[in-house]
Order: sequence, then C-alpha cells, then structure tokens
Amino acid sequence: MLKPIKTEEQYNNALARVYELMQADIKEGSTASDELEILSILIKEYELIHFPIPSPNPLEAIKFRLDQMGISEKELGDILGYRSRKSEILSGKRKLSLAMIRKLNEILHIPAKVLIKEY
Repeated sequence: MLKPIKTEEQYNNALARVYELMQADIKEGSTASDELEILSILIKEYELIHFPIPSPNPLEAIKFRLDQMGISEKELGDILGYRSRKSEILSGKRKLSLAMIRKLNEILHIPAKVLIKEY
C-alpha cells in the first residue's frame, strides 16, 4: 500500500521504484501504471516541500520568455510601448511600471507574481 513520503529514505526508495517501473513495459490502466502515477504525485509533493524552486528574477524571466517565444528585444519595446526604455528595463536601471507588468503578463504570459518581485 502506498503511503505519503515523509523521510529522505522513503523518498529515495520511491525514486528507485519509479525508475524500475519506467524501465518496464507497462500497459496503460494496469496496476503498475497506477502505482507509477501515484508515486510520481507523492514524489512531486515531497520535492515541493523539501526542494523548493525560487521564482526567477523578473528580468531573467522576461529574457527567458522572449527567447522561448522567439521574440526580439526590439519587439519587447513594441510590447512595452517604450522602445527607448526597453534597454533601461533589461539592464535594471528602470523599474517595471504597473502598465508594463500588465502587458507582459497578458502578452508573454509571465505570472504577475514573478514580475512584481524586487530586483
């Protein structure tokens, strides 16, 4: 019977079992498939608590998203409505305004929670 993962030993055992299951030829809807899915959920929950990933710096998030979407820095100026401010913002010399945060959230789908962080 599967139980919540509470210790590092249980976590390591769960990882080992997931590895075993992933090496096997599992049929969808089987008991092994269900076990793999449940163990993955339990591992994810343990990792969220014990290995949290900090949210990125707003400027790093913007640059990453531009790269990810294939958008140039010139186009970022168009998105923000201030071509001349784009370089000041990306260099950290100028802070994002509320209107800029809204546009970046709407167009680039960067969470507002990330964009409002101090940098």
